[in-house]
Amino acid sequence: MPNTVKLKKGLDIKLLGEADQVIIEAKKPTVVAIKPTDFHGLNPKVVIKEGEEVKRGQVFMYDKNNESVKFASPVNGTLTEIVRGEKRKILAIKINVLDKDDCEQVNVGDLASMSREQVKQVLLDGGMWPFLKQRPLDKIANPEVTPKAIFISSFDSAPLAPDYDFIMHDQGAFFQKGIDAIAKLTDGKVHLTLNGDQTADATFTNAKNVQINTIFGKHPAGNVGTQIHHFDPINKGEFVFTINPIDVVIIGKFFTDGKFDSSRIVALTGSEAKNRKYYKTIIGAQVSSIIDGNMEEGNVRVISGNALTGDNVGKDGFLGYYSSQITLLPEGNHLKFFLTKGWLGLGFDKYSSHRLFPTWITPNSKKRLDTNLNGEERGFVVTGEMEKVFPFDILPMYLIKAIIVNDIEKMEQLGIYEVAPEDFALCEYVCTSKIEIQDIVRKGLDVIEEECM
Repeated sequence: MPNTVKLKKGLDIKLLGEADQVIIEAKKPTVVAIKPTDFHGLNPKVVIKEGEEVKRGQVFMYDKNNESVKFASPVNGTLTEIVRGEKRKILAIKINVLDKDDCEQVNVGDLASMSREQVKQVLLDGGMWPFLKQRPLDKIANPEVTPKAIFISSFDSAPLAPDYDFIMHDQGAFFQKGIDAIAKLTDGKVHLTLNGDQTADATFTNAKNVQINTIFGKHPAGNVGTQIHHFDPINKGEFVFTINPIDVVIIGKFFTDGKFDSSRIVALTGSEAKNRKYYKTIIGAQVSSIIDGNMEEGNVRVISGNALTGDNVGKDGFLGYYSSQITLLPEGNHLKFFLTKGWLGLGFDKYSSHRLFPTWITPNSKKRLDTNLNGEERGFVVTGEMEKVFPFDILPMYLIKAIIVNDIEKMEQLGIYEVAPEDFALCEYVCTSKIEIQDIVRKGLDVIEEECM
């Protein structure tokens, strides 16, 4: 397979509100929360009781579907509340942060002489395993399978995404240690993909024990799904693990001193953010510890993640387990007068991927867009719009229709094993039928897991 790819399809949505490359220490959160909803298919079992203390790095929860997958606490604190929803489903585990930072230390051993099983066991027992995800299914990796490859994307191409070159600068030693650890999990290659449109940081270019690939093009060039499809596609019966480079560093530090470094650098972005910078905080922190005083007045949506795939967590919500970005956008839950701001308006302040408005003449101008759908769900008809932004050799509309009608054979023929919901975020954005395509893909993967795996 080639190790350089130039994408012809994709779409960069130019939003206003990129973060300045300055790191600020965020206010220490009083509470952190781990949300099982961040891990699709997780059936959590909390092993400590409300009111008990837990150290940073101490295992406090495991997956009842696979008891070897454990979760480590990101802070030293007291478990104060287990938030439950319908049918007592656990929605969040809240831990009050104590002033004293007491950390559990693990004897990890000498990485160079460790076998695959030993590395895997250290990651599982230390609560580091949830950082690894797998394709197909896009969920926490199954420790029982051996992946044919592991993919790391060195950049994020989503709107207003954090700059990994900036975050990872001077982290080369820990990044290399993390790569050396996860490389033992596979007999194949560890793929590290660089952005061909800019010069990567030395942390990435100096990495060893990996195959370095280069990809050029617009979003979703930074998605691991796009990179897997072009550099080492998945066939039925094969598995690929994926991991974010920031989490590779956490694993590298864990194999260095045996401690869980739960710190996280988060980019505060979006047109409604005042002091757009990078904030150093903790996994699962309250978003209020970052956005208080940094958010414009009015009706604002608080998103953990980016505008295309992030979760609307609200002002009192918590940072997602995998999130390194908070996006603040104007809420769009209001009516627009059709002659001025609606479908008959001139649209000088709007953006359209279809050249519907005159602003297509200035494609690099940044826009202050709200979350309004500008329409409602309608008939799902063939338009050809999805194919313009979907850089896979897959027919997205036919795959989605196969999922809707629950045609498993067609789903397999059209490439369901290769994709994840985030790969269809742009399709959802350009869909004139206003259909929640990412949810449909998620349901299709659930069917495949239940019926075929």
